[in-house]
Amino acid sequence: MDNIDRGIIDLLRQNARAGYGDIGQVVGLSASAVKRRVDRLVADGVIRGFTVQVDPAIDGRRTEAYVELFCRGTVAPDELRRMMSHVPEVVEACTVSGSADAMVHIRARSIPALEDALERVRVAPNVDHTRSSIVLSRLIDRPID
Repeated sequence: MDNIDRGIIDLLRQNARAGYGDIGQVVGLSASAVKRRVDRLVADGVIRGFTVQVDPAIDGRRTEAYVELFCRGTVAPDELRRMMSHVPEVVEACTVSGSADAMVHIRARSIPALEDALERVRVAPNVDHTRSSIVLSRLIDRPID
């Protein structure tokens, strides 16, 4: 991957629907050369896909919380993934360092829906307890992909 590839990726991050000709004008290549590079980046797994980002407020999921998950005993990451995948309001989950075993990001349509999702997380096997923080306002929200 070279600086031209990085430039193409940066432009696609800004607008995944950008035309190859428009990208080519910025990076100094023809549209067909940009297409070949994008095809190669996809084939190599550098670009994993193209997507649309919908504003969660428009989608009705404006209530969100970050939840620290504390487990009984040792729970493998694959088991945590399996447990959290059954709660559709969980939009992100990751293992973390520190006292919690995992951090879970939940988006719901309302406080009652958030409470219901939290309860489904709490009753999952091996979950001892949770600690939640409800998001009041988003200050910075940068897409990274």
